[in-house]
Amino acid sequence: MRENKQTIDGILLFSICALLIIGVIMVYSASAAWGEYRFSDPFYFAKRQLLFAGVGCLGMVFMMRIGYWTWRHYVITSLIVCFTLLIVVLIPGVGLIRGGAQSWIGIGAFSIQPSEFMKLGMILFLAHWLASRQQQVASFRTGMLPLLAIIFAAFALIMLQPDLGTGAVMVVTSFIMLFIAGARKSHFALLGAVGAAGFVGLIASAPYRMDRIMSFFDPWSDPLGSGFQIIQSLYAIGPGGLFGMGFGESRQKYFYLPEPQTDFIFAVIAEEGGFIAGIVVILLFGIIMWRGIRTALLSPDLFGTLLAIGIVGMFFVQVLINIGVVIGLFPVTGITLPLLSYGGSSLTLMLIALGLLLNISAHTRIT
Repeated sequence: MRENKQTIDGILLFSICALLIIGVIMVYSASAAWGEYRFSDPFYFAKRQLLFAGVGCLGMVFMMRIGYWTWRHYVITSLIVCFTLLIVVLIPGVGLIRGGAQSWIGIGAFSIQPSEFMKLGMILFLAHWLASRQQQVASFRTGMLPLLAIIFAAFALIMLQPDLGTGAVMVVTSFIMLFIAGARKSHFALLGAVGAAGFVGLIASAPYRMDRIMSFFDPWSDPLGSGFQIIQSLYAIGPGGLFGMGFGESRQKYFYLPEPQTDFIFAVIAEEGGFIAGIVVILLFGIIMWRGIRTALLSPDLFGTLLAIGIVGMFFVQVLINIGVVIGLFPVTGITLPLLSYGGSSLTLMLIALGLLLNISAHTRIT
């Protein structure tokens, strides 16, 4: 006989907390020089990261204490709010421009990134829709087409910022959920062909994206331009060796790696902690994904299964892309490393999503 265990997954919670602590420590190490140079405070980024982590943990605890099925009543509302924010951020004078992308809305001294909210809002919506209409998923007209319209409408708004990295994470995560829910492989083959053509078009439409692709194949063709980031990242990883140069001893963080506390924090971890530290971090990521998949398999209902798959899928895609970029497997794109990279919206929303996953784990079936 099966019953709900009513206790959260302790291994999953420990891994999340361990990565969060490592993240705060490494944000300080990676950003101290930048904080001193820009704000005359070496702890500037670390203090803000600690604040973001605190807010995110409160959100995670809140989500852990409310039954995950409760959010099925609010999926449409949350999706409408997410679309509204994606439109508002594009209004001149409202959206803040950073790094060439108009992706933030300022609120006092802080800002939010609506595309991060959309990733979780889309996961909630798809989990609810697919769980309610599972038999329609195999139909392209009544199952796939309406969902694709919503997914690509969100993607189009994100691309107007533009933010290809975040949009790609949302789309890939959505496709993972559709595949697990039972969409036909032939439909995915068609979507793959159309998507590949669209991806090529997006790259060709923006010269800076084409430069990133060319520098991916040969970063030394433009070592001071488009190839600069990946070259400096590899310069950080290489000297780390087995045990690293020691905490705080990174050289590349001193104005070689652009924004080392965000997209390239794994390079600093590898430089200061070596191969051992890199493997420990990757193992912790692996444990979260393993326990997340286990939670999905043992969920008491299809909504919980799809919700867990969506959260784990989003987590996995971000880890894969970020570390792949840092070690030179993928072209450079702006994707944060979950729980480690500096960032308000990305860290807070990831912790909230993981709080949902922990809540599902508390209701998994036991024998």
